[in-house]
Amino acid sequence: MFTPYRNLFKHPVGMGFSIAGFIARLPISMTLLAVTFVIINKTGSYTTAGFVSMGASLCTTFFSPMWSRVADEHGQRKILRLNTPLHIGLGLAFLFAIDHRLARFIWVPLILASEAFLINVGGLVRRRWIHALAGDKKLLNVAFSYEALVDEIIFIFGPVVTTVAANSIDPSAGIYLAFTFMALGTILLLRARASEPPIFKRDKSVKRESVLKFPVLRAIFLPYIFIGAFFSSMNLIVIGFDAERGAKNWTGLVLAIWAGGSAVAAIGHGAIHWKVKDALKFRRLLALIVLTTTPVLFVHSVYLLAAGLFVSGFAVAPILITGYAIAEKAVPAEKVTETLAWVIAALNLGGALPGPLTGHIIDSTGASTAFIVPIACLLLANLSTLPYLKTWRALQK
Repeated sequence: MFTPYRNLFKHPVGMGFSIAGFIARLPISMTLLAVTFVIINKTGSYTTAGFVSMGASLCTTFFSPMWSRVADEHGQRKILRLNTPLHIGLGLAFLFAIDHRLARFIWVPLILASEAFLINVGGLVRRRWIHALAGDKKLLNVAFSYEALVDEIIFIFGPVVTTVAANSIDPSAGIYLAFTFMALGTILLLRARASEPPIFKRDKSVKRESVLKFPVLRAIFLPYIFIGAFFSSMNLIVIGFDAERGAKNWTGLVLAIWAGGSAVAAIGHGAIHWKVKDALKFRRLLALIVLTTTPVLFVHSVYLLAAGLFVSGFAVAPILITGYAIAEKAVPAEKVTETLAWVIAALNLGGALPGPLTGHIIDSTGASTAFIVPIACLLLANLSTLPYLKTWRALQK
């Protein structure tokens, strides 16, 4: 079962840049959760936290594909050396402003600007795998499954550390830890020169076109928006659900258990040689995640919520892995990093949408009622495949 992984781990440079990327992208599971803790601590409002989370996700959605395109055209080293210091510096300025009770019109733009310089490190790492494996599609599927497992480990480890740090040290402690991991991982990535993919110099006589011109990518982009909305609304609800039951210290563990279910699925996905087409598998997984998540509507304890989310997680990693694979195959090599960034951008865009509504429901009627939001998001993800039904059918042949 684990032979594909053993073959991947034998790659001479792969694990070095993958480990560096793991450390550098730990903040994706820590920073916004930590920012939410800080804002709730300072303002007492889930609605405010939801609006800030929405704005931060929109900034990442808009700017991340642009930075990935710059990485393709000018090299990953250049963009890492530019963006990481700006992201961290502006984030620290946000902490200073909110800790010193400065006005919202000061600290809100600071955290939004920080997120505008966030790099899609996961996309950079996956681009390095594509370059390193040189067209070995079977091993690339294993690499994408492995990176999905890494993402889930990040979402197991990060929320626990952030929650413990916020509740036992200081609400800001999670942000400081996230920035430390980012700085260390970026330094290690900068040193991994052997694995950096080649620069694709753009022909300036050719008009630059968005990768969204490809119908396949648009067919992936739309359901990913609602999957991202599902993730962000569920994260905020778990914080409120645990707080209502006097179990704030459980938040990180519950989110980690959710990611744990997804991690188990990621391991299995990479070990199996799939005969079904990715497009058909993707649509079946979208239907499956509705079935595995719906039981959370009926839970009334932290223990049952953790169990329900563990089961829900079984469909999460396979959906993301399959979506990445479909998108990567749809574009030429020089556009892969930008394409993967757009896939992540769809998740971030979706993540921005339900925050204010979810926060308002939690503030006014309680977290249990708010579970209807992520379920609605999953139903919309399934319905969003219908406008591109012709494209999906062509991919399934």
